[in-house]
Amino acid sequence: MDEQQVEKVKDGKGFIAALDQSGGSTPKALLLYGVGDDAYGNDAEMFDRIHEMRSRIATSASFTGERVLGAILFEDTMDRQIDGRDTPEYLWSVKGVVPFLKVDKGLALEADGVQLMKPIPDLDDLLARAVAKGVFGTKMRSVIKLANPAGIDAIVDQQFEVGRQILAAGLVPIIEPEVDIHSPEKAPAEQLLKAALVRQLDSLASDQQVMLKLTLPEEDGFYDELVAHPNVLRVVALSGGYSRDDANDRLARNKGVIASFSRALTEGLSAQQSDEEFDAALDGSIKAIYEASIA
Repeated sequence: MDEQQVEKVKDGKGFIAALDQSGGSTPKALLLYGVGDDAYGNDAEMFDRIHEMRSRIATSASFTGERVLGAILFEDTMDRQIDGRDTPEYLWSVKGVVPFLKVDKGLALEADGVQLMKPIPDLDDLLARAVAKGVFGTKMRSVIKLANPAGIDAIVDQQFEVGRQILAAGLVPIIEPEVDIHSPEKAPAEQLLKAALVRQLDSLASDQQVMLKLTLPEEDGFYDELVAHPNVLRVVALSGGYSRDDANDRLARNKGVIASFSRALTEGLSAQQSDEEFDAALDGSIKAIYEASIA
């Protein structure tokens, strides 16, 4: 594992950009970017359009390792190129941005107030490809809707079971048990989640480190214990549907937690903007998220 990347992710100032919209979320991301479904005729063309958007972000002068520590990629993006280089290599070699890979295959149907991850077939092969392309870590998402102890334990147990497989491949897993911001039981769900996370973290070997990607909590500083845990490389926050301003306000009140925003990062960007307008809008977005991350 690249020690420079470990140091950057652990101690660097900045945030992680989530550029990992999958097949299910790509149409909405494109629509917000001003690209309607009349701009593509099939999935292949849709992924061409989203790669154009991601490439435009990654090649922008505003997008560098000075403020962006890492970027989470969709598998399709990992397998494509930017300016003639494999995307992970471009991010690290040209921009100084640490590459991560989304590995989950989406969510199962809700049961016990949660949505577990669907099975991830051929994960070992995907991890081997990621290592070969210079990827540092992975991300996988599941969702908590209600404060159901059995469901939350199942979510966290599944995340760490897959996380151990990822650690064994030489990658750092980002564990992402998202608590739905619209949950009527958000605060009690967060209480159960933190307890389950501590239990699993305490079971890791001393040399095993994971990252956590969590919904911004109802109580400021609620995840301080996780930020300080020796088996946690970094705690990052998802925007989860909050506006960028709201997400940044909440983030700034949680010391030691940095952003890993997707929709909030690209808010205000448009395919119709000139390159100058696009770079200025992206710079404003990155500046605001960076400042909230280092507050």
